[in-house]
Amino acid sequence: MNKDFRQMKPQDIVVLAKLIAINDMDYTQMALAEMLYMSQSEISSSISRSTYAGLLMNRGKEVNRKLFFDFIKYGLAVVFPQHPGAIVRGTLTAHSAPPLDMEIVSEEKYVWPYAKGRSRGQSIIPLYPTVPKAVALDGNLHELLALMDAVRVGRAREKNLALALLKNRIC
Repeated sequence: MNKDFRQMKPQDIVVLAKLIAINDMDYTQMALAEMLYMSQSEISSSISRSTYAGLLMNRGKEVNRKLFFDFIKYGLAVVFPQHPGAIVRGTLTAHSAPPLDMEIVSEEKYVWPYAKGRSRGQSIIPLYPTVPKAVALDGNLHELLALMDAVRVGRAREKNLALALLKNRIC
């Protein structure tokens, strides 16, 4: 068995978040690939890795929500760490994006770098390069991934708020 098959990759988190966002166990891998701007083989590999890790159940059709939330809470920032970078144009994320932007007032903006983005702020590298394009089509996915970024880069208050909101959406 290829070791790469077993090691989780950042895009696996994006795929799992999309499955939660669409909340439809009858999805097709091709449709998922189109919605996330990934290849069908990337989706297939991601589904296999997540199934192997126990994050997907029922032949890869259902997210193990409790385990996924626990991974976000305890492992996401360790396994896929991120630190704010240079000021760039992009799509708002973390505490700068809904729903946290209503809870946290900050002059400091965080964005995923994206040429078509409408905001400027410190760059946060997304979990997968196509995230800014994919979230333009799905506000629910945008909120889930922005909350996850708050867990990856936020201070204690942002992380705790993000985790509370994620728990309600995931579990």
